[in-house]
Amino acid sequence: MATKVVMEALSPTMEEGRLVEWKKQAGDLVKVGDVLAEVETDKAVMELVARAGGTLLQQTVVAGTTVPVSQLVGWIGQPGETLDGAPAAPAKGPAPGTALLATPSAAAAPPAARPAAPPAPVASGRVKASPLARKMAADKGVDLSRVAGSGPEGRVIGRDVEGASATPPPRRTMAKKSGPPFTDVPLTMIRKTIAKRLSQSIGPIPTFYLTTEIDMERAADLREQFKTLYGDAVKISFNDLVVKAVGLALAKHPACNAWWQDDKIRYWNEVHIGMAVAVEDGLITPVIRNADLKSLREIGAEARELAGRARDRKLKPEEYTGSTFSISNLGMFDIEHFTAVINPPEAGILAIGSIAQVAAVVNGMVVPRRRMRVTMSCDHRVIDGATGAEFLKTLKQLLENPAGLQS
Repeated sequence: MATKVVMEALSPTMEEGRLVEWKKQAGDLVKVGDVLAEVETDKAVMELVARAGGTLLQQTVVAGTTVPVSQLVGWIGQPGETLDGAPAAPAKGPAPGTALLATPSAAAAPPAARPAAPPAPVASGRVKASPLARKMAADKGVDLSRVAGSGPEGRVIGRDVEGASATPPPRRTMAKKSGPPFTDVPLTMIRKTIAKRLSQSIGPIPTFYLTTEIDMERAADLREQFKTLYGDAVKISFNDLVVKAVGLALAKHPACNAWWQDDKIRYWNEVHIGMAVAVEDGLITPVIRNADLKSLREIGAEARELAGRARDRKLKPEEYTGSTFSISNLGMFDIEHFTAVINPPEAGILAIGSIAQVAAVVNGMVVPRRRMRVTMSCDHRVIDGATGAEFLKTLKQLLENPAGLQS
């Protein structure tokens, strides 16, 4: 009897998935565990694997299609079997796709070195490229067929287009501009999820904001001490110092380490900090678990490793879910001050601005000091003004006197 192949929920928040590419075609033999296709979820690109052996009899959705969880996408069985009373359609080369239950993608082996030639178009005649890359190419006037892709299986991604030169336009006898007046880029799964989460946050959550300025001179000195002691073997960023300080401050102020649960407030006894990381099509928040208990060295190593895999869309679901509080840092983009959107059900998020040298009064004298502005977005259903202020006061003390962050 033929087995249905359905779109599976590959992450805790997944409601639909986009079938990126088929790895098996109709008529191919498959074994249990074979990779059938790649699916883009709301957080990562995952591998769909076969849970039954036999022949891929039929694909019912084409690559590039977005379908809801549990929808039929194909059949696996024996040649000649009927599918719900009808014979299986004969295989006709690459067809719509199949996918069964899936497991998170194992870390893909790096692609073999290939000559710097433009990637070959896919069967449909289109170059494999992410939506962002297509938009960037349209804006810059770049011919994607001339761009070598560095993404999975030669897929052109945003950073490939950044370094590409615009394709010289053909000479025209008329000055009239040709081509479409605009470009529509379909929403990726991660962008859909971001839009949905923002609508859940900005509208229903009564948010207020608290801003303070922190002297980062001693924190900068601490970083230099690490460089002197360990060289390149241990790298500690200002963001690592903030993560550690926030973890300790939340442990001291559990009223800020909480979730709004509609009928209750959940106060966490563990501190798991979501660290916003920009990826090609949006952002994702890998989680530093038990941040208050980890050393700066552990936080620094873990943060770099998670951020790298986040950008490669290789995080496992348990690595980007379950945060109790989040941090968003735009300081590296020379942003002095901003407000971040709360990530429900969390009750707070901290926006980190750049560290700038400014004139400050110290012991009655005006001297240059490195200062950093931070703004906390608070869910007023959980956090009161004084509660948030006390948390920021502790955070400020920890960063201005960072000796306690080294343990």
